Amino acid sequence: MIQSMTGFGKSVLSLTDKHISIEIKSLNSKSIDINTRIPQAYREKELDFRKLIAEQLLRGKVDFSIFVENTGTQTPSKINPNIVKSYIEQMRAIVDGDLTELLKMAVRMPDALQTTTESVSEEELSAIFEHISLAITDLQSFRIQEGKVLEKDFVLRISNIDSLLQEVQALDSERLALIRERLEKAVADIQSVDANRFEQELIFYLEKLDITEEKIRLKKHLDYFLETLHSEDSNGRKLSFIAQEIGREINTLGSKANFAPMQQLVVQMKDELEKIKEQVLNVL
Repeated sequence: MIQSMTGFGKSVLSLTDKHISIEIKSLNSKSIDINTRIPQAYREKELDFRKLIAEQLLRGKVDFSIFVENTGTQTPSKINPNIVKSYIEQMRAIVDGDLTELLKMAVRMPDALQTTTESVSEEELSAIFEHISLAITDLQSFRIQEGKVLEKDFVLRISNIDSLLQEVQALDSERLALIRERLEKAVADIQSVDANRFEQELIFYLEKLDITEEKIRLKKHLDYFLETLHSEDSNGRKLSFIAQEIGREINTLGSKANFAPMQQLVVQMKDELEKIKEQVLNVL
């Protein structure tokens, strides 16, 4: 079962003095790329957060955020009254002004506010790790649902290419007959043509335009894509490699076709394959 790399997960932890909201977003990427936005109090555990996320999500461009809303009476910042008074006195010595306005200016000055380092208990950290796991699980559920949408689209595109391949097979005998007829007309006016030599050259030329192997290989690649698509593990890289092989066979069909109706079918195959290649970049 395939999974999309696109997803969103969230979990909210409520403590006595704060609400902690944990959000994880992911988009497609060749490898795991984690960007964090977390409060300073949890910075020492950032590597552990990253390790947990990387082990579970495997691939994707991931944005990991922790938002804290304090609900208690304690605040992380306090006014430094001596510093603020000193600023006001210095400004009053320079200019006469309203005390309220001077106070507004003073509290913006350096060291006017004291920020206390918040200690985080082991119980709080343990709860945060638990809720990170819950957010990851939520995101993975999102990925699975998106994966089902991708799977449905892939099946449709592969089926379309398979149907076009059957049309190619139906046209092949007509194509070879027209090529043979065209060659025979081209040499009809040439005198002293060795019939045996001409037949040998014609057979050699038709063998170069033969697409039997390409049709067989393309069919096998289409079947292998579906087999991989329905396997237990999600493997976007493998699907991408198979799509490349499908593309090679389609391109060879186009170069060997030498027959307008068949080349039109090849163009339609390429169109379906491009849609597959665009979407396979989103598969985990």
